[in-house]
Amino acid sequence: MKTVFITGGTGYIGSRLIRQLIQRRITVKALVRKGSEHRLPAGCEVVTGNPFDAFTFEKYISPSDIFVQLLGVPHPSPKKKKLFKTIDLASVKESVKACSASGIKYFIYVSVAQTPTNIMRDFQLIRAEAEEIIKQSGMNTTFIRPWYVVGPGHYWPLLLLPVFKLLEIIPSTKTKAKKLALININQMLNALIFAIEHPNEGIRIIEIEEMKKEINS
Repeated sequence: MKTVFITGGTGYIGSRLIRQLIQRRITVKALVRKGSEHRLPAGCEVVTGNPFDAFTFEKYISPSDIFVQLLGVPHPSPKKKKLFKTIDLASVKESVKACSASGIKYFIYVSVAQTPTNIMRDFQLIRAEAEEIIKQSGMNTTFIRPWYVVGPGHYWPLLLLPVFKLLEIIPSTKTKAKKLALININQMLNALIFAIEHPNEGIRIIEIEEMKKEINS
């Protein structure tokens, strides 16, 4: 049976992913800071540690585990540029360090769409830098690249759907609009579960268009 080690398990995506994995009888270990244990879904193994210090959690990782990196700044926005470095990038560095020390072979990282934009360019650059760090580790890796995940508490982008639809039919903006399309939380979870249940060798990238097909087989 697979064992999945997750960072960011108390978050918007992580808490829902943990529940689905447990329903599938997959063992889950979730890293949290001391005092946040109660925020994890029931049924997972709680690992108390500091996501910014690999030494505090590397001993809980087994070489056969699948590592899922979800930790990041909630509700990313241009004004959070410094946090992208101190949270998103810093945690990836420590996770890679912990996985290297533990001999883990497979790493899943929720990154972001890399189609150039102006408003969120800093966020994209940090996530691209994190991808490169993971690549350099030599681990088999799946990069999942959403743009914005719509779901409970995250519905406001639906107001922009008419704009997206219009941009998708204008020849000059059609390609970019599709590469920055919104996906829903179920499509995001399907992509993660697919990546967990179908480990790959080398580097695999799951882009928005593939997520919208709801890959789960």
